[in-house]
Amino acid sequence: MASDTRFFRYLALVSHTLLIAWVTLWQFTFTKDHTYSVTFIALFYVLPLLLPYWGVLKGKPYTHAWANFVVLFYLIHGCTVVYAVPNERWYAVVEILLCTGMFIGCSAFARKRGRELGLGLKKLKEEMKEEKAYFEGTNNSEG
Repeated sequence: MASDTRFFRYLALVSHTLLIAWVTLWQFTFTKDHTYSVTFIALFYVLPLLLPYWGVLKGKPYTHAWANFVVLFYLIHGCTVVYAVPNERWYAVVEILLCTGMFIGCSAFARKRGRELGLGLKKLKEEMKEEKAYFEGTNNSEG
C-alpha cells in the first residue's frame, strides 16, 4: 500500500473512531435535556456509524466508499445543530470537523486503494469498444 493511501486510510479510521466516541459522548453525557429515549438515540445516532466500522477497520475500499453515505447524515445533523441549537453549537462544530475528516479519508482511500487493486471503472470509450467487438464477433460467427 502506498504511503499516501495509508495516510488516507488512517485519516478515515481515526476520524470514524473519534466520531463514534464524540456522538456517543455528546448524546449520552453532554446533552442534559433528552427529548428522545435512550433506545432511539442508540439506534439513530450511534448504530449507523457502527455498520461500516468493521469494513473500515479491515481496510476494504468498497466499505470506505459507502461509509460516505452514512457520514453525510452526521454532517447534515451537525450543520443543522450549528444553525438551530446555540447551546450545542461547539459540539456540532467538532462533529462537522470529524465528518469532514472521515469523508475525505474514506473518499481518497477508496479511490487510491481501488486503483492499486485494479478495481477502477473502465472509461466509457474502452467499454464501448469491447462491447462492439463482442457483438460484431458474435454476429459474424452466427451468420
